[in-house]
Amino acid sequence: MGKGADLNWSWPQGSGQRLSMTVALLLLAGAGLAQVPVAATATAVSDTPATAAPVAASAAAMAQLESVAQGRFRKASVRVGEIIEYELTSDHAPALEIIFPDSATSFAPFEYVSRRYRPTRTREGRSLDQAVYRLRTFSLDSVQTLSVPVTVLRGRDTLLLPTPPAQVRLQPTAPVAAPAGLPALRQNLQLRPVAQRFNYPYWLAGLAVLLLLAGGLVLGFRQRLRRRYRRYRLRKNHAYFLAQYARHVERFTLSRSLTNMERAITLWKNYLSALTNFNITSLTTREIVARYHHDPAVQQALTLADRVIYGNQFSEEDAETDPIFDLLRQFAERQYAVVMTQEGE
Repeated sequence: MGKGADLNWSWPQGSGQRLSMTVALLLLAGAGLAQVPVAATATAVSDTPATAAPVAASAAAMAQLESVAQGRFRKASVRVGEIIEYELTSDHAPALEIIFPDSATSFAPFEYVSRRYRPTRTREGRSLDQAVYRLRTFSLDSVQTLSVPVTVLRGRDTLLLPTPPAQVRLQPTAPVAAPAGLPALRQNLQLRPVAQRFNYPYWLAGLAVLLLLAGGLVLGFRQRLRRRYRRYRLRKNHAYFLAQYARHVERFTLSRSLTNMERAITLWKNYLSALTNFNITSLTTREIVARYHHDPAVQQALTLADRVIYGNQFSEEDAETDPIFDLLRQFAERQYAVVMTQEGE
């Protein structure tokens, strides 16, 4: 009994030690598992400032770019149609490339007139750009606002940043209040003399109509007008030939000089050349006779002329030289009649 009692007492003591060891292991495991979320949370908390830093930096850069240029009017008020100067300045870092607006930019409600600018000045690590725009407005708003875009080049990117709005007040020119009473009007119906002016439009229109009519007549009757003009020239040339030819014949009759005979024959050749459009001045007597189909008058007259001039068979009392001029003149008149018939008369 005693042994059995001792045995029963010792077993529960060993079991308690094992139980305490098991509980201790479970507590250590639970403590290890509990430390994992804490580390993860700490890591997440430590990573949050590193991610927010670029966002804050970009926001600061955008805020700096938005204030890169400032614009202002040099006058507080302006009249309608009056030119006002708008000054645009930019104080920026030297590495920043900025392009001011040009004449193609919209300056509404203002109109662009001209501009002048100064070269970029860099001092103490800052660059200053300045341009003055001359504008005018025809808008009737009492207060007018202007904001222009400024181009900023950042590598391959292009940013259009508007300047802060600048305002100018419109100065009225018309009287605000109407007079209390209308002025008395005096009626005057007396006519005043008006200077007469030359009516250029009507005269120019009339001249244009006459030119059109003349052009139509010329186009419609140009063939007939050309024939009439040619017949007029033929009659005029024929009359001139007869007068000159008679003068040479008269001189030969008075002087009996072979020079006057040669001049008369040369005049006859020139006239026939112009009349028939064929030059016979360089032809011999035989060629001229053949040209006119051996006409008896031409053959007889030229043969007698050659014998007298080149054969030295001439005497002042010789009456055979007188028919030469009559035969040549008669042949010229027959040729003139043929040509005039061909021209339609």
